[in-house]
Amino acid sequence: MAPKAKPKNLPNPAEAALLEGWQRLKKHPLFAPLAASVYLCNSKGNNNICPPNGYVVATAGGTLYCHPTRRAETQTWTYVLAHALLHLGFGHLKAVSHEREWNAACCAFVTRFLKDLKLGQPPEYACGQFELPATNEEALYRIFCEQGIAADLSGLGTAGGNHCDFQGIASAPLGYCGQYSSKTYEELLGEGLMDAVTSAVNVAGGLEPYLGASEKLHTAAQQARSWFISSYPLLGAMAAAFNIIEDAAICQRLNISVAAVDSEAKEIYFNPQAKLNEAQARFVIAHELLHVGLQHESRLQGRDPYLWNVACDYVINGWLVEMGIGEFPALGGLHDSSLKGQSAESVYLLICKNLRQYRKLATLRGIDSCDMIRRDCGDYSYSSRGTELDEFYRRCLAQGLSYHRQMARGLLPAGLIEEIEGLSQPPIPWDVELAQWFDLFFAPLQKRRTFARPSRRQASCPDIPRPRHVPEETLLDGRTFAVLLDTSGSMDRKVLAKALGAIASYSISRDVPRVRLIFCDATTYDEGYVAAESIAQRLRVRGRGGTILQPGIDLIERLEDFPKKGPILIITDGFCDNLIVKREHAYLLPQGRYLPFKARGPVFRIS
Repeated sequence: MAPKAKPKNLPNPAEAALLEGWQRLKKHPLFAPLAASVYLCNSKGNNNICPPNGYVVATAGGTLYCHPTRRAETQTWTYVLAHALLHLGFGHLKAVSHEREWNAACCAFVTRFLKDLKLGQPPEYACGQFELPATNEEALYRIFCEQGIAADLSGLGTAGGNHCDFQGIASAPLGYCGQYSSKTYEELLGEGLMDAVTSAVNVAGGLEPYLGASEKLHTAAQQARSWFISSYPLLGAMAAAFNIIEDAAICQRLNISVAAVDSEAKEIYFNPQAKLNEAQARFVIAHELLHVGLQHESRLQGRDPYLWNVACDYVINGWLVEMGIGEFPALGGLHDSSLKGQSAESVYLLICKNLRQYRKLATLRGIDSCDMIRRDCGDYSYSSRGTELDEFYRRCLAQGLSYHRQMARGLLPAGLIEEIEGLSQPPIPWDVELAQWFDLFFAPLQKRRTFARPSRRQASCPDIPRPRHVPEETLLDGRTFAVLLDTSGSMDRKVLAKALGAIASYSISRDVPRVRLIFCDATTYDEGYVAAESIAQRLRVRGRGGTILQPGIDLIERLEDFPKKGPILIITDGFCDNLIVKREHAYLLPQGRYLPFKARGPVFRIS
């Protein structure tokens, strides 16, 4: 009988207990900053320097080498891993003449600290009672060098036997996460100590059920957000509306180096590995909130997203530095004092003229990345939800400015006040802008009083002349314009109806008797001169095929019965080739659509 095959992929009980103990340390407020900054290695091979009878060895490079097959309880792994982290946090990794004596002195003080902390379950060799004949590691080290290591203080390390449980000299910044932070292990332990004290106070106050239960209460980003809500009325309402997401996995997936904002989801993403302090977090939160409140995403208007983001960053950061909010971050901060007083649009034009200088700058999200996260959801900015959010953000910023002034919270840059007040003003409707453009070509007609018989008379007294005001017939000559209507399959019927309705109402109100109407898809359809009243009624639209508009423009320019100075209105959705128009013209596009070329005439958008 053949032997049974061993089942594959069985869980390793030794590794399971190790990882569970490590997760407990990562959730403990005292050890979380250190645990997030080192690398845990329990692989087999020559690279693992942990002795056969040891548990874990710490190195100055930020790696904890654990025994790959040793079995122990989760509580024991929690204890020995905390022991190794404390060696790093207490600054024990330094050059000495007697390494064995120094290691024994350090292990004695770490063991006493963990006993007082009552964290985990120590191994059997560390369960005994002992007294320390010195007040610090240096003094105990000198005693050991002179008198030898005491028997009850020997073998308290995690490497087993006479092996040292830490190696190397930690004289440089962190090795494992040095690309994010230059903090030393001692500074990280100090942060953990402050977090642990804060968590203990929260437990005593009933805010947390146990130590480290809520990480969100004491992170730098959350504390900065709370400061805006309680102490800074300009951005307090917006800060209350946004959630802070501090997840390294999400930031890695979204390629976020420091921070980014999602205006639709109302979330600000912070990379915890950026290690920002509270002052820097205040600056970053204010930066992202101003991006949203000033509607930089919807003001993109066909510009290059990255260059527009860089231009907005220069303007916002200049304001924040002038206002003294927080501390300027070391990574992703763009500031140039020579750009003070300029708008984002003017800075964008300057950047476009010097692309080599501004191409590879780093925003808060990273190099060549936008910290305003744009979702691929169509014309979201012009949807009902997008409009509601824009109005909500405008209202928050406007009310915040009012409260800021009432509470006399300090002066604000004039450019910031101007932009906030400008957003509070309702935009001019597109049909009003279109009518203003038409008024440049069609001045109001001067009417004269006449007794000429009207075409419609009263039956009771048809012979009585009745005066009325009529326009001069000579002034009506040449009072017309051309409409080139894109009737391809991509054009929305509602957009066509809105555009034709606006043209009809304007023509009737401005005494334009007829309009030259041309439909264009892949073929040109000349409808001739159409009365304004007919456009307002049911009109049969021809086309709904491809999109070739240039032949229609050429047809209008060749017409002998069309005025040489007559304007041309081109209604399209932007899915067309480059157009060459020699006469006065304008474009009418749906909101959120753009022309694939630089327009020489004005562009109006149907909302």
